[in-house]
Amino acid sequence: MLYQRQNPHGGDIYKTPVKLDFSANINPLGTPPRVIEAMKEALCSVSSYPDPYCRKAIDAISNQENVSQDQIILGNGAAELIYSYCQAVRPGKALIPVPCFSEYLKVLENHACHILYHFLNPQDNFVLDRHILHDISENHPDVLILITPNNPTGMTIEKMLLEEIIQLCAHLDIRLFIDECFTDLSYTNFSGIDYLKRYKNIFVLKALTKNYALPGVRIGYGITADTALLYKMSESVQPWNVSVPAQAAVPAAFQEVDYLDTARKIIANEREWLFDQLRLFGFLVYPSAANFLLFQAPDDLDRKLAKEGILIRNCSNFTGLGPGWFRIAVRLHKENQILFQTIAKIMSERS
Repeated sequence: MLYQRQNPHGGDIYKTPVKLDFSANINPLGTPPRVIEAMKEALCSVSSYPDPYCRKAIDAISNQENVSQDQIILGNGAAELIYSYCQAVRPGKALIPVPCFSEYLKVLENHACHILYHFLNPQDNFVLDRHILHDISENHPDVLILITPNNPTGMTIEKMLLEEIIQLCAHLDIRLFIDECFTDLSYTNFSGIDYLKRYKNIFVLKALTKNYALPGVRIGYGITADTALLYKMSESVQPWNVSVPAQAAVPAAFQEVDYLDTARKIIANEREWLFDQLRLFGFLVYPSAANFLLFQAPDDLDRKLAKEGILIRNCSNFTGLGPGWFRIAVRLHKENQILFQTIAKIMSERS
């Protein structure tokens, strides 16, 4: 839990009454009923400790991702795996494109790691380009961290560039950490997992949090061919870090064959609609391949919306951004309409 520290993330629906939460990037379809039922059934077993080897969950991930079971590690959410990875690797120097998910910077700082920032250019829509290859060669970090689609920009890494990065990191003996927590909600058709057979230095992070609307359950997983790394990571967490309901949610989620495809179609349509609506207010909106949008607006927009019971993510604490930057999740059309109407009311009152 947070103790006497400000919450640096979205999704805090507990402080004040909230009608709609656009601050957390969750699948707009909500949690699949099959998954909820599986967790309800699992509650009958909470008088026992969770399986410390997460056997059924590991087996389901192995089949879903087409990797061997010994290449998988589960965590209490993706965030725990970020922490246990850094604990195991203990990088002295890390390179990371920014803006990015703030937990990476926090955990690297906690390990006294020297962080090298590769600043993404808003004039280029925050697209990662070939300049990153120069930074890798010039700085030779112990770890390169990539997020695709990136949070909060929503931009993916082009496949050919990713392959060049992978080859360069392998040549220079640099560990490559690829965060793909939002990939399954985009139309990205390739993954760092595709390269595990050839490259042992790659670690791919994924989660059920966003894809299956399970942020309250905390279930993430990592995949790598470096089994020695997974052993070290497992040493830094307690044996029962993944609860009984969380483990039960995994195989149930992967049985939802059409769920993600339906969500991707809705997200693509609604993201385009929201993009156009936000621009009508004169906001500077950036393209995205994910289930959220980054934009610039008056500095107090989040506070005005909060008074109306609507949360959006204030991105002023992201390295590389500042006041007036916001991120919104893509939700269902009726909810997106309410957001648009509420912003229209705020902007009308302002003028």
